[in-house]
Amino acid sequence: MLSPAPASLAFVAALATVASAHIALWHPSMYGFNVTDQTFSYDNRPQVPLYGMTFDQWWFHGHIDYPPNEGDFFDLKAGGTVGTSLSCDKGATPYYASSQGGDVGFGSDSPCPGAPLSEFHTTGFDDVKGCGLAIAYKSDVHDVQPDDFVMFSINQTCVWWQNTNFDVPNLPACPEGGCHCAWFWIHSIDSGSEQIYMNGFKCKVSGDVGTQPLGKPAVPRRCGADPDNGLPDPRPGNCTIGAKLPMYWYQKEGNNMFEDTYHAPYYNSLYGFNDGAQHDVFQDGVIASLAGSGAGSVPTTVAHTTATQAPPANPTTTQAPPPASPTTTHVEPTTTAAPTTHVEPATTHADPTTTHIEPTTTHVEPTIDPSTFTRPDPATISKPRPTDGAASQSKKRAHARHLSGLRHAH
Repeated sequence: MLSPAPASLAFVAALATVASAHIALWHPSMYGFNVTDQTFSYDNRPQVPLYGMTFDQWWFHGHIDYPPNEGDFFDLKAGGTVGTSLSCDKGATPYYASSQGGDVGFGSDSPCPGAPLSEFHTTGFDDVKGCGLAIAYKSDVHDVQPDDFVMFSINQTCVWWQNTNFDVPNLPACPEGGCHCAWFWIHSIDSGSEQIYMNGFKCKVSGDVGTQPLGKPAVPRRCGADPDNGLPDPRPGNCTIGAKLPMYWYQKEGNNMFEDTYHAPYYNSLYGFNDGAQHDVFQDGVIASLAGSGAGSVPTTVAHTTATQAPPANPTTTQAPPPASPTTTHVEPTTTAAPTTHVEPATTHADPTTTHIEPTTTHVEPTIDPSTFTRPDPATISKPRPTDGAASQSKKRAHARHLSGLRHAH
């Protein structure tokens, strides 16, 4: 008679495989570059999603006390393009030498080499929702507040390729000591539970820098074509134009977005983010329909304590923040920007002789030849979006939230 142990072990192994998913932007300049699943009392690796958390837990992913080494910066060429590595595992990126498990697939252009699409929360290429980079012109991380970040670049094909490029507007130079930047992502509701992703890092602006300061950012508004919610046409008057804040959503506190479970905010045209460099960051954020009326800008983020409007502390629950009806508070932009063609990543990286925090090994930067990357073909592995009924979709999302709770309960 077979022992029941193997079945249990199989479940644990399967759960461990799923738990290795999710995405982070990996670079030696990031906070938490060497955080492992043992550093905190819960799994707080950079790729783990954020939801139902206190402000201190989700802000900078709770990694402020795990800064990069002195002198490690993410270099932004003003008016240029910057390459990034987005992956489920640092071991699949150029920085595999300092990863817990070593090389687990470096050379592939998939964000999660060998894993199904669900591991990076999409049902196919047409289901990716975009991600973006933000900058705050403050050198001391303890001085950076949610209202300081301005979204300056969007890639609407994110997350699909590991090597993802972002166009940079003509940003001004950073103060002495550098700036702080952050990567933000919210994935499709059709492939996973309600959560956000944030990785903070030290950055600087170089090259032919601009002289115009950034405008005061405002909260993005749902204004793009939204046929799933009965809004087939864009309503540009409801867009926020000018500088925009990142979207802080589905946390216990610190939210500035209050969309419900099935109306996640995205970094794409649905919320007025065009693909590429955000060239309107130099003007204050304002509702488009009020731009010429002198009525003032849209509100910035709310105070940190918003527990009455956020999801409960237990992330395994399916309860969501109170709905914000997209048919009444948000409308569409005049155009829907199509995803741009993916360009191969830049090949310049941090100083290969730099030693990082933990582990104690020296970071060695491998030579990257973009022509050697194996890139997934959207035409061959994309799947059509599900056409199931609402009840079926609700069951799938509830199951996704259940699995997410199993992986990340703390």
